[in-house]
Amino acid sequence: MENNAMLEVRGLKKRFGDLEVLKGVDLTVHQGDVVAILGPSGSGKTTFLRCLNFLETADEGTLVFDGETFHLGKVPRRDVARLRKKTAFVFQNYNLFLNKTALQNVMLGLQVARKVPKGRAEARAKAALDKVGLADRYNYYPHQLSGGQQQRVAIARALATEPEIIYFDEPTSALDPELIGEVLAVMRQLAREGMTMLVVTHELHFAREVSSQVIFMEGGQVLESGAAEAFFRDPKEARTRAFLRTISGREAGEIDPKKE
Repeated sequence: MENNAMLEVRGLKKRFGDLEVLKGVDLTVHQGDVVAILGPSGSGKTTFLRCLNFLETADEGTLVFDGETFHLGKVPRRDVARLRKKTAFVFQNYNLFLNKTALQNVMLGLQVARKVPKGRAEARAKAALDKVGLADRYNYYPHQLSGGQQQRVAIARALATEPEIIYFDEPTSALDPELIGEVLAVMRQLAREGMTMLVVTHELHFAREVSSQVIFMEGGQVLESGAAEAFFRDPKEARTRAFLRTISGREAGEIDPKKE
């Protein structure tokens, strides 16, 4: 395992029928890393994240987590459950129960999946909601909350499980532009506090400002990766430069047109 990494993935492959979605993806994540995963639609970013949390089953590959090695195509169910207790997943469309309040949504997974007693679950849920700025919204239902507030409830639900790592699948893609900032502000705070995060995103300013590592995926492969500062300052691949320019123009990557 590389330099006492928290998580290491090697050769992750995934097919859906005849379509090879992931063609051997490698990644190393250390404690406190914020890894931004960039790439065009259909590049395999979300599938990669879902395979790491066993929401999809990979066909091949090795996962090393906290020093334990797992062969991704055949991880026993008991190990899947154990690994999921160390991680949390934030979906792009919130995935809240519409008939439950913000507090109940955060408590539910603690009580049902982790068997946390009600009193302790409520205390942890309230602390998590406080942390994401929703101390005054405990008893609000999802339809009474903005999209940004709903996503912050989803982040609180993830935090309440006290995970070692959080996977974010395009957490701002379903939000109106004016609501994106409040979600990113919570994620910035988590990064400052040392939370390990893998973030599939198109928010290049966030990726550049907050992430320690960036990977660019296309066609089911990692085309380029590196430390965030170097990645945005001097992307090596022409395809990476073209993608950055398409998303946010030259200022996103300080791209020198002469390099083209």
